[in-house]
Amino acid sequence: MLMHRVMPCLLLRNRALVKTVRFKDASYVGDPINTIRIFNEKEVDELILLDITATTDNKRPNLDLLSDMAGECFMPLAYGGGVKSLEDFRALFGLGVEKVAVNSAAFTDPGLISQAAGAFGSQSVIGAIDVKKSLWGKYKVCHHGGRQVAEVGPVEWARRLEELGAGEILLTSVERDGTFQGYDLELVRQVSQAVGVPVIACGGAGKLEHLGQAVKQAGASAVALGSMVVYQGPHRAVLINFPRPQDLKAMVD
Repeated sequence: MLMHRVMPCLLLRNRALVKTVRFKDASYVGDPINTIRIFNEKEVDELILLDITATTDNKRPNLDLLSDMAGECFMPLAYGGGVKSLEDFRALFGLGVEKVAVNSAAFTDPGLISQAAGAFGSQSVIGAIDVKKSLWGKYKVCHHGGRQVAEVGPVEWARRLEELGAGEILLTSVERDGTFQGYDLELVRQVSQAVGVPVIACGGAGKLEHLGQAVKQAGASAVALGSMVVYQGPHRAVLINFPRPQDLKAMVD
């Protein structure tokens, strides 16, 4: 068992898996059910699934599709996208989802996180934070698929989410998303040092060394992988993959 968790982060658009670059230019990468089956075979410890259009299209979670996916998933499954109410939490947990990530709804209804943490436990609630840099290099939190920028920084917002009851923080750098350039280590470091809950670094992983940097240099408790586990080779051919356990252990433990 790895000391630090390493998990795929898959992006769902309608009924297909896609991958973005800096939250734009979504490209089709596969069928979600088949992809989950592959990760089952690779004995992945945990999986994050984010519906990237549910909130912007004002849709609720697609419970029919998620039921099929949860039924195929042999690992703990975290889901985010379109979650707006305690009933959404309850429905998702009823399908077998173990954790629910809240991003945009935390701005419109901060009490939702407290309600969910009180009803289901903090360990089941993830506060998702997407971060952009301003022209002057200042970190700003954004939501609604990166379209709206909040007047709050990631450290302040992470602390607020922790106070509300979030048991984990999923921290994503918009600039690094899909670039293979590595995590934004300064961003990860600032947030990891500011909160007492686990921080999952997301956005930018391109090689094993990047995972070790996020954990050992920046203090992340876990790392999420997107492009790195759906593409292979210099031409980015679609190939669902996952690092070998011994390679991961050498990097993140």
